[in-house]
Amino acid sequence: MADLTTLEKSLGVAFSDRALLERVFIHRSFLNEHPNINLEHNERLEFLGDAVLELIVTDYLYRRFNKPEGELTNLRSALVNGEKLSLLAKKFHFGDYLKLSKGEEKSGGKEKQVILASVFEAFLGAFYLEKGLEPVREFIEKELLCDLPALIKNGAYIDPKTRFQEIVQEHFGVTPFYKVLKEEGPDHNKVFTVGVYIRHKLVGVGQGSSKQKAQTEAAIDALALKKNWLKS
Repeated sequence: MADLTTLEKSLGVAFSDRALLERVFIHRSFLNEHPNINLEHNERLEFLGDAVLELIVTDYLYRRFNKPEGELTNLRSALVNGEKLSLLAKKFHFGDYLKLSKGEEKSGGKEKQVILASVFEAFLGAFYLEKGLEPVREFIEKELLCDLPALIKNGAYIDPKTRFQEIVQEHFGVTPFYKVLKEEGPDHNKVFTVGVYIRHKLVGVGQGSSKQKAQTEAAIDALALKKNWLKS
């Protein structure tokens, strides 16, 4: 695993509890492969970080925008979706620090959007425990909320499934449909892979901890690939 001191410098955060920072990068699959190692995986930190992130983003939007609940919800979803969080994880090279099982690593786990997004949330949970809410708020405002003006300008905060469906109906006169391609993991920690189709053509794929989240990620993927399927 890469040196955590390098990571701390790039993040601008020094952890006094080094074990807490190390736990951010321990995936469940690693412990399944090494049952005798006395370590904890990162899922509890992910749970906490998800709540911290939602609170900070919700508070920021509420205080700055006099918009109805639905629009605020769409803005928040556009900011904290798996694609955005995984891109931030890649920016700080989180994949270099991940501890995965050999099988998960072989299958490209260090680049998987759902894993990287989860690790980013786990980092936020650890950051909150280490430094408190305000430093995390400053970090989120700097790294994530800076995207708001562009989202509002181009309308990208509109629910991705709704936006995708409107485009497909306008151009093809049909309604896209979603199909579960794969389910992985135990019941308490499922990861769903969902494909979205125009007629019978697969145009986007997404992953998430629920079918609904995976559908949203599939719609985001399809929108990113719009030039490809609009030609067909």
